[in-house]
Amino acid sequence: MKTEIATKSKKVNIESYQESWEKLTLEKIAELAKDAYLPNNNEEIPYIGLEHINQQTLSLNSIGKSSDVTSNKFRFEDGDILFGKLRPYFRKVYRPNFSGICSTDIWVVRAKPKIDQGWLFYLLAGEDFIKLASGGSSGTRMPRADWQHLKDTIWSVPELLEQKKIAEVLLSLDDKIRINKKIIDNFDDIAGNLFKQQFIDVEDGLTDKWQTRELGDFFPIKTGKKDANVATQNGEYPFFSCSQDILATDEFSFDSSSILLAGNGDFNVKWYEGKFEAYQRTYVLTPYKKELLGFLYYLTKHFLNDITAGHRGSVIRFITKGMIENFKIKIPNNTELEQKAKIFNEIIQAIDSYKNENHKLSKIRDSLLPKLMSGKIRVN
Repeated sequence: MKTEIATKSKKVNIESYQESWEKLTLEKIAELAKDAYLPNNNEEIPYIGLEHINQQTLSLNSIGKSSDVTSNKFRFEDGDILFGKLRPYFRKVYRPNFSGICSTDIWVVRAKPKIDQGWLFYLLAGEDFIKLASGGSSGTRMPRADWQHLKDTIWSVPELLEQKKIAEVLLSLDDKIRINKKIIDNFDDIAGNLFKQQFIDVEDGLTDKWQTRELGDFFPIKTGKKDANVATQNGEYPFFSCSQDILATDEFSFDSSSILLAGNGDFNVKWYEGKFEAYQRTYVLTPYKKELLGFLYYLTKHFLNDITAGHRGSVIRFITKGMIENFKIKIPNNTELEQKAKIFNEIIQAIDSYKNENHKLSKIRDSLLPKLMSGKIRVN
């Protein structure tokens, strides 16, 4: 049976059958680049740490600069593969389209002759390689993957032309995910600027009739009840911890349109509509009026530093329920507020549609990846 998958330039047929490919060790497929970075005070180049690489989107939400870091870093080139070698970052794989420097906790991997760099990327991003990297890691507190442990592992390798075809199919999906992510970021920037224009940078006199309210007037302050061990690899529901990343789980305790505010560590804010689970230090803010969800999300995001400014804790920072509940803001009366709030809900609905599409595309890619890389299905 044949199925057609659209790529950027053409349609390719995928036919199910097995074939014996050449068996090569990792040492003959790939090599580590260890070009040292020498600091230069006049140089400003991108810096990538473990927190920046994300296999799911093939894009950077934010990057540092060379001035932010010290020496003892590696240089990477456009198209190199960056693999986080420190657990739990084994699943972080990135292929930048620019040159820069990166943490020494990241492998800079390059393909050997007759190996396609795109195909190699998906080999390293696959479950088989990640399991081997994790299984051969050393260290107790923060285990590190060991290239020496992996270099003699044997992999099935197709001809170069077929490698390129496999990479083309998978990259076409990731390219669409990346484009959607850029659209999401643009919508988010527009909404943030619009909030600032309508509620912050307002001319004197126009706010005279506005009223001072507390955030607790708009939603109850609840927290999640779960700890980190409820997270599963392929869970059905999102699990919101205090991390920037969204995990997954097989359980849910909430079915609502809510704002998720990380209560400790790396303070951040997200929103979600539907069934989800939350970590015990994540605040779940469900508006009394769903129509205000978008407005309240961008309000919380804009004032996040102010809300968390009084955080406690020296080792791990944390905020209390009262810091959120009692935070004061000046806003229009209910009628004017609800009118202004409509655009923010329209924006988050648009963002949600692109997020849902990316979720579906990611599932397709994750299903195809092991089949294409093992030769269980072939690209003609």
